Amino acid sequence: MRSKQLTFTNKDGEQLSARLDMPANGKPLACALFAHCFTCSKDLKAVRNIARGLNQDGLAVLRFDFTGLGQSEGDFSDTGFSSNVQDLITAAEFMEEMIQAPSLLIGHSLGGAAVLCAAHSIESVQAVVTIGAPAEPVHVTHLIGDKREELVEKGHATVNIGGRPFELKKQFVDDLEQYNLAERISSLRKPLLIFHSPQDLTVGIENAAQIYTAAHHPKSFISLDGADHLLSKSQDARYVGQAIASWVSRYLDLEPEQEDELDSHLQAAARVDNEPGFLTDVIAGRHALLADEPKSVGGEDLGPTPYDLLSASLATCSAMTMKMYAQRKGWPLEEAVVHVHHERQHFEDCEPDSKKFVDNFKKEIELQGPLDEKQRARLKEIASRCPVHRTLLNEITIDTELLNEQ
Repeated sequence: MRSKQLTFTNKDGEQLSARLDMPANGKPLACALFAHCFTCSKDLKAVRNIARGLNQDGLAVLRFDFTGLGQSEGDFSDTGFSSNVQDLITAAEFMEEMIQAPSLLIGHSLGGAAVLCAAHSIESVQAVVTIGAPAEPVHVTHLIGDKREELVEKGHATVNIGGRPFELKKQFVDDLEQYNLAERISSLRKPLLIFHSPQDLTVGIENAAQIYTAAHHPKSFISLDGADHLLSKSQDARYVGQAIASWVSRYLDLEPEQEDELDSHLQAAARVDNEPGFLTDVIAGRHALLADEPKSVGGEDLGPTPYDLLSASLATCSAMTMKMYAQRKGWPLEEAVVHVHHERQHFEDCEPDSKKFVDNFKKEIELQGPLDEKQRARLKEIASRCPVHRTLLNEITIDTELLNEQ
């Protein structure tokens, strides 16, 4: 995915830190706005993995730090649930100005409660997703523990949350208590997807049941069996991202414009545009892929380089050829793995400053199965006779024609 650091201004004039994650081709089919969990940040590993899953299906994702958290400006002790909801509305306005208004809201934990409230004020939203969300915002006050009495008496207290100290004020609790989330959910009238783990020790699974009961159809529930509240296992977060993308396709138009598809009357084609970087659309036969260059030379490393593709072609052809030969001979080849590395070297007999190079492909072969030494040696020989290997060793001519001459 392409990821860009951004900032936008909240209603109090403070700069909030955000990150926009774009699909690899830089052309989103829809946009999602993500609200992180209580006292967390946009850079939580689970949030990144969920965004990556959505990017793969063509959705752009804006994730940001609420006021006073992460890299955003402001005093966390002066914030509350209401300010989180307002930050979401402001973020949606920012997205509309910069790229396009969000059609999907996603919220994790207390961020889930926030998106259920904010969705009423963001007209562009067509679907909402919650992950481990409480049925009522006031649920998070259990994190205050024995500090609640001090908070009421003194009006403020330092609370340890997730191993970090946070200064809270009584207004924070008062703000939470004013919300009746069940009423907000009942009046939402938008497709809702609820994720929750039965093993969530921070926000119990009964919260998902309450949200589901309060919501109107269409509504869906997906159990994250075995996952913890923060989705600390990468596979859990990736699953959530992929599941959201699949689910929301029923409610958002995620079909790319047909006229934008790359087509060719020849075997392969590649297309670049005038955007920064070197990301390239590639088609080979009926198959589409992306190519790119490493970040060290100005690319984003979102796809294989041209030489990566060439090396992969040699490795692929070698493996296929050995398999075909072994099958024809009836040999017990269970698996063939071919590793290829390309590099350019000076001719040994050239001067150090010579511009003459020789292209060298290093090929390493792994063969699995009860093969004898003669069979293994013969398969190595056959790998060197594969069509791509022989093409690279042949004299090659390339004819170039300009199609759109003026």
